[in-house]
Amino acid sequence: MSLQNLGPTHTASLFRPLLAELIGLLRALPGGEWGRPTLAGAWKVRDVAAHLLDGDLRKLAAYRDGHQVPLETPIRTDQDLVRFINSLNASGVAFGARLSHRLLTDLLELTGGWLAEMTEVLPPHEPSLFAVSWAGEAQSQNWMDIGREYTERWHHQMQIRDAIGEPRLLAPRWMDPLLDLSVRALPLAYAHLSASDGTAVALEIRGPTEGTWSVIRQKGVWRVLRGQDPSPNALVRMAADDVWRVFYNAAHSPGLRERIETEGDLNLAQPMLNARSVIV
Repeated sequence: MSLQNLGPTHTASLFRPLLAELIGLLRALPGGEWGRPTLAGAWKVRDVAAHLLDGDLRKLAAYRDGHQVPLETPIRTDQDLVRFINSLNASGVAFGARLSHRLLTDLLELTGGWLAEMTEVLPPHEPSLFAVSWAGEAQSQNWMDIGREYTERWHHQMQIRDAIGEPRLLAPRWMDPLLDLSVRALPLAYAHLSASDGTAVALEIRGPTEGTWSVIRQKGVWRVLRGQDPSPNALVRMAADDVWRVFYNAAHSPGLRERIETEGDLNLAQPMLNARSVIV
């Protein structure tokens, strides 16, 4: 496959069908399954659902209603941002503990519909309220911020599916846009690594969704392109059901590292395994 620049990836049309998958999953979930542990740290299934609800409400409040969360202290550094987001996440999940499973599901269906409606009418190429910092952007367009929200809702649903043993949504319909968005974290992951121009690292995905992306050093900076460099200095090969675990903070999944194949210079491959398409 020839190398291609990454253009805009539009995901607004996927919010409604992704929401339908989530609501169907939760409505069929027996009460005891809501307490299962997930890959999301200490969060159980119900906590992940509560986090999704909190995310919907915060996004709607900011974009639809122009509401900004008051800051207790200024955000001056990346560490300040991480602390702020962790605090918001923790308080949202804590509030969710007051809600029944049925109420969580009912509210998610309602807020998810509102969010889908909002994303469908946002002008995709106008500036977004929030930059996608994990992609190294100081200013993002709406399509990229919408894409970030799509990846959030997709990977948290996969955490639930993984916890209860349900199939992941790995078909190209879901994964092609997810991967084209996720790999935009790679230049930032490689930014600290010096190499000569032309150095290339390829990521090859196999499974229900397949594809290849390359991180290439050009004019002193790293760029990510769709396709495989003809002679990469390193190659990382993963299954579709493993690559999301790497990008979305689930690299501790049992057996994951043993399943990942690497070829060539391991020092060049390592930043790809450390890349994260999330802030926290």
